Amino acid sequence: MCILPRLTARLAVVASFAALLGAACSPDSNAPSSTGPSNAALLANRQRGGGGGGAGGSFAVLGQAAVSCSGGSILGDVGTFQATPPGAITLVGCVVTGSTHVGDAAAIAAFNGFLTQYAALAPMTGDCDLAHTLLSTIPASVTLPPGVYCTGAALTASTVTLTLDAGGNANATWLFKIGTPGPTGTGALTGTDFSVVLANGAQACNVTWWVSQAVTMTRAAFQGNILAGAAISMSAGTLNGNAWAGAKADAAGVRVGDVTFTEGTTVVGCAASGGTGNGNGDGDDDNDEDHGHTRHHDKDKDHDKDKDHDRDKHHDKDKHHDKDKDHDNDKHGGDDRNG
Repeated sequence: MCILPRLTARLAVVASFAALLGAACSPDSNAPSSTGPSNAALLANRQRGGGGGGAGGSFAVLGQAAVSCSGGSILGDVGTFQATPPGAITLVGCVVTGSTHVGDAAAIAAFNGFLTQYAALAPMTGDCDLAHTLLSTIPASVTLPPGVYCTGAALTASTVTLTLDAGGNANATWLFKIGTPGPTGTGALTGTDFSVVLANGAQACNVTWWVSQAVTMTRAAFQGNILAGAAISMSAGTLNGNAWAGAKADAAGVRVGDVTFTEGTTVVGCAASGGTGNGNGDGDDDNDEDHGHTRHHDKDKDHDKDKDHDRDKHHDKDKHHDKDKDHDNDKHGGDDRNG
């Protein structure tokens, strides 16, 4: 009887079915969910490229054709999809801690990665239930837990504070979807004196803002990665995250999206900051005082070892000294006996 070949064939069928089932249930699936906020984990996982080392690689700033910065600073690489002309990077009294790329291979690859991510995160049916749908205007002093939030229209924030509370989870993620997708989709993000505050372990690089059209910020303290369909303009503010603009194509397939920073805007890209946006300087969640205590503790241990070593040396000397004395006594004692 040929039992072994039959058993092998059956096992092969079972393995194939398991592989298909695993692919259908994979968390990387782009299928829309009808369960609202419970889909946050899936979308947050797809969002991960928004931080440093993701779709845009080391680029803190990406523009479709042009990037300009005056009187400010950018920590991270800067690039444009278009080569010269019309691609251009203009820096006037702006310090860039990174490299600049005008339409070269690295910038093109990063921008294409940005386009892929922008398409993957576009609003879909079932992304947000009523509790996760934001009004067109953010009222003052709002606190939001991790999750996926949608507007379905433009979003405006003036003289308000938005607090993102991680509840002690440094891996918590937020994904804001502003506006509607597609060539005819609308929805801009506008902020004046708008502060985004991170609380209880929240990380700026775990926050992503998908915007259908342009982003305009004035005197804003902004946190998170901006994925804009059109242009990004920031004046006299700060951005802790990446700024990528110009992902959306019109009906003719044309993309327009420059990045403009004026009046001393400061940008700290996620890739440049090690993927963390908390500014703690060491990229971990440990308390620096604890590190200091540990270092002092190690020094104390070394000091104790030195003291013990000194004791051992003295002890050895004492033992040798005692042996020498005993040896001398023995010699003297022998002489006395013989005399």
